[in-house]
Amino acid sequence: MVKRIRVILAVLVILSISLLFLDFTGTAHFWLGWMAKIQFLPAILALNAGVVLFLLMLTLILGRIYCSIICPLGIFQDIVSWLSGKLQKGKRHFSYSPAKSWLRYGMLGILVLVFLLGLQSIVAIFDPYAAFGRMVTSLLSPLYGWGNNLLADWAEKMDSYAVYSVDVWIKGGAPLILAIATLVVITILAWRNGRTYCNTICPVGTLLGFLSKYSLFVPTLNKEMCISCGLCARSCKASCIDSKKKEIDYSRCVVCFDCMGTCKRGGVTYQRRSFKKSTSTPQVDTGRRAMLTASALLVASTAVKAAKKHVDGGLAHIEDKQVPQRQTPIVPPGALSIQNLTRRCTACQLCVSACPSQVLRPSSDLSRLMMPESSFERGYCRPECTRCSNACPTGAIQPITPEEKSSIQVGHAVFIKNNCVAYTRGVLCGNCARHCPVGAITMVPSDPKDESSIKIPAIDEERCIGCGACENLCPSRPFSAIYVEGHEVHKIV
Repeated sequence: MVKRIRVILAVLVILSISLLFLDFTGTAHFWLGWMAKIQFLPAILALNAGVVLFLLMLTLILGRIYCSIICPLGIFQDIVSWLSGKLQKGKRHFSYSPAKSWLRYGMLGILVLVFLLGLQSIVAIFDPYAAFGRMVTSLLSPLYGWGNNLLADWAEKMDSYAVYSVDVWIKGGAPLILAIATLVVITILAWRNGRTYCNTICPVGTLLGFLSKYSLFVPTLNKEMCISCGLCARSCKASCIDSKKKEIDYSRCVVCFDCMGTCKRGGVTYQRRSFKKSTSTPQVDTGRRAMLTASALLVASTAVKAAKKHVDGGLAHIEDKQVPQRQTPIVPPGALSIQNLTRRCTACQLCVSACPSQVLRPSSDLSRLMMPESSFERGYCRPECTRCSNACPTGAIQPITPEEKSSIQVGHAVFIKNNCVAYTRGVLCGNCARHCPVGAITMVPSDPKDESSIKIPAIDEERCIGCGACENLCPSRPFSAIYVEGHEVHKIV
């Protein structure tokens, strides 16, 4: 019964979180946005002490139930492992293997070192929640969009407009390559050995594994009833049951309850454990573990920083525009500054998925790898839209209102006179001035001495908020005559 409940909850969680990354209407974020905020690393970066304390206490009481029910990457590995067993018609069996502590804590040491060197984006690649989000956004989201468009075409033929078509595009080569690599590695590990990633590489798994060694309730082998048949060990995807010694390594156990269902003698139960006798494998020195735990917390609080995204998006479909060479990247309103975004972003791409104008894209810059930044080849950042700030689970993008957004200056427009069609071709334009939502652009004579000369835009940088409407709607090709230069720290105008 407990295993069935665990499976039902896990399926509901992975479907809900996947929908968060796939939904382009904003409806899922309204109802399910809290599910992203209860993920471990996002909760740490958001300084959400209540959630972090809840997850830690949950682990200390029930074991690594987080890894089996709440973590979407962990659930994904369970699905892959289950499929592997089904396709092999029950011939596939796991086996006990000693804990590879040198690899687990070695990975932590490497991640800490990489972080101290300032390569936070590399550290963030190993965050399980962000890794799952990148896979869904880069690989599944385009398929979801194409499926939606097929349904929209069919509905239109039936004179129904309840479903509408959306612009589907791959948001950069680096995110796609990283998503494919992550999918391949995770799938191979889970297909062959179950929870290998969780118990050797994942920083969250290592931290919670340390705590779960002291959890109150654990799967327990009844040594009197156990005949060392090995059925429980062959069903353990964490490879943490030593049936010969009748011991369980609780630091690796993810509380999936598979062992309970396979024991024909009822020799495995989930119960409150006694600390009088050790039922786990030999433990590492407590002082060393304390140091490693501190390192894990350091990685956890910063691992997510380094996954930025490079974004291109919009409602206007202009495929032949090229990205200008910005000296400073543009980060979403609510991010406060580039430093705040890189310090707290997990690069999960939830904000990228939520952006209806397709302005956000994952960055390909190694220092901000996979973290969101704005570009306006496909659309512009509409002042009334605050979806990315409402979707962010870490506080890397602070929640803001449309009124607040209209006064946040994320950058300023720069005019390139030699690109302007009005100046180079002598035609009337003024598209940028007509569509500027804050009235920061006015048309003035190109020749100050001749009022009848062709008019070109003049920019009031104090009023400009960097929304990108001018850059996106400029008819000049391949580069716009106006582009937005980002600000390191956002201003209020």
